[in-house]
Amino acid sequence: MRELTILMPCLNESETLAICVRKAKSFLTENQIDGEILVADNGSTDGSQEIAAKEGARVVSVSEKGYGSALIGGCDAAEGKYVIMGDADDSYDFFNLMPFLEKLREGYELVMGNRFLGDIEKGAMPPLHKYIGNPVLSFVGRLFFKSKIGDFHCGLRGYNRESILKLALKTTGMEYASEMVVMAELSHLKIAEVPTTLKKDGRSRPPHLRSFRDGWRHLKFLFMHTPNWLLLYPSLVLLIVGLAGSAALLLGAVSVFHVSFSIHTLLYCAFFLMIGFNVIDLFLIVKLYAYNHQFIPKQSATNWNDKIKEDTFIFGGALLALLGTALSITALLYWKGTGFSDLMPETVMRLAIPACALLEIGLESLFSGFIMGIMKIKVKNI
Repeated sequence: MRELTILMPCLNESETLAICVRKAKSFLTENQIDGEILVADNGSTDGSQEIAAKEGARVVSVSEKGYGSALIGGCDAAEGKYVIMGDADDSYDFFNLMPFLEKLREGYELVMGNRFLGDIEKGAMPPLHKYIGNPVLSFVGRLFFKSKIGDFHCGLRGYNRESILKLALKTTGMEYASEMVVMAELSHLKIAEVPTTLKKDGRSRPPHLRSFRDGWRHLKFLFMHTPNWLLLYPSLVLLIVGLAGSAALLLGAVSVFHVSFSIHTLLYCAFFLMIGFNVIDLFLIVKLYAYNHQFIPKQSATNWNDKIKEDTFIFGGALLALLGTALSITALLYWKGTGFSDLMPETVMRLAIPACALLEIGLESLFSGFIMGIMKIKVKNI
């Protein structure tokens, strides 16, 4: 086995590919490293494959389109114990990869480049990316995943091939860059960061990256892999506000600083309560799905199949629905006592609103309990 594979994803990079391969070759030669240069071609039509082969790189064709697809295909085909990946647009310096390799030799499983700790040449990164996009997405990543990585989206990074293959990365587009860091953090891989430089790329055409589209894909990916932030925390806020407001207004109007809150506020509080509970249900279903489909690494996660008890939701939901039904019957009997005449909303709505909320929450809980049970059924892989 070789020690190192220098991996370059490629889609029509004929203008810059040769210089990137030459720099990588010089790095391997001057540092006496047993390595290879691997170009993962994603369907180039400009002769990039021939240029790579002519310069001495090994070329592997990846038919499925996308940045992530090219890198996944390249990682699968790599012969090195370690892989250092970088774009083939001459924006990264393949001649100065020793800091990455040294960290990998020390036992780190993922070594991220950090352009903000190194140097960003004037014009190399659009101001929108430099001052908003990258810092914001990196901050979100650090917040959501308790990461120390300062540059989540640096395209120059090294990794232990075996460790990354175990993560079974799946995304095919630009969000692959986020997925690698997220799954490495969730799997508790040993991660380091080294300063690196970014210079203006050597292409005459626009980059494949699209600011809003790919930025949104990264952000959406981060949210989808953190159901706590996407679902649990917002729903808990709604649940607490709804529960507190409903409890305060159940027996009568409440005045705060000469402002009176009554049944209209109670209706909204009940709405918050129902939405909060519904989203918590979604959170638990998402956790089950993520656990059983290995979006959550099983070796580091709570066993959600054991933690979530569907019978609690089924029987608890049935009990809440019965309580809501009892309140509804009480309201109906009150109406009957008036000869089914017009009712005073202030009186009856204090029964009808919580009754509807309990019925909705109870039935939601009951049916979601069955859904959770269905998701936990074990099936034989064919």
